[in-house]
Amino acid sequence: MISIIITAYKESKTIGRAIDSFLSNNLKDYEILVLAPDKETLDIVKKYSKKNPKIKTLKDSGQGKPSALNLAFKKAKGEILILSDGDVFIDKNALRYLLKPFKNKKIGAVSGRPISINNRNTKLGYWSHLLTDIADKRRKKAIKIKKRFYCSGYLYAIRNIIKRIPEETLSDDGLISHMIYSKGYLIDYSPEAKVYVKFPTTLRDWINQKRRSAGGYNQIKKWTKKEMRSFSKESLGILQVLSYPKTIKEFLWTIELILIRVYLWFLIFKDINLKKKKFKKIWIRIESTK
Repeated sequence: MISIIITAYKESKTIGRAIDSFLSNNLKDYEILVLAPDKETLDIVKKYSKKNPKIKTLKDSGQGKPSALNLAFKKAKGEILILSDGDVFIDKNALRYLLKPFKNKKIGAVSGRPISINNRNTKLGYWSHLLTDIADKRRKKAIKIKKRFYCSGYLYAIRNIIKRIPEETLSDDGLISHMIYSKGYLIDYSPEAKVYVKFPTTLRDWINQKRRSAGGYNQIKKWTKKEMRSFSKESLGILQVLSYPKTIKEFLWTIELILIRVYLWFLIFKDINLKKKKFKKIWIRIESTK
């Protein structure tokens, strides 16, 4: 059996689209667990449950995504768990590609490929395309040279071997990827397993989202003593970033992105290392992605 785990929070407008996209993949032996703390989202899911008993609603405590995932790990019956969010949707063939690598018993997780649905002709839209396209290239290269990389939280699948993660985890996909490697498994990448994502459309939301995700890798480094992602590592890819723009306008936006990423890493160092901010202070809902 395959267990599809969708975590959501106040996503009544998008959760139906997310569920429909998974159903369009025509899996046979599956269950869909949708976790949310709010009544509005759960009420939408319950309408699906009445028509399809394989779709189940789980009310989580509202303490954040890691807490919701821990509940899902307890309830999921599948040998393979597919993790995604309630504000994204997947391609109609995504799961076929996402699940195929598990025929190799050495594979413990497989990452899908995020695709930005934002308008590239806007600055933040351009940034989203740049970052997702470069992440795609880096994952493909990592597979080729047999280098470690980490799953995208928008869509990935894991063997059912993770039972719990710390509830203050900022980057659950990064930590789970590390845990998969620690158990002796490999991680694969399926670029054909596409997941469509709306990225932030305001600078404040963009900073808050990146602050949370990149800050999570800083947090994991403190826990595991292993560097997964850092300012120094990111700096090594600057030539790849500078080769991405196609116009002068995009080149100027790229320079601005580089500068704001420097500022972002300063904020992360201040949050995690100096102020030692707690999970609830950093995990901020990103409204413009909904």
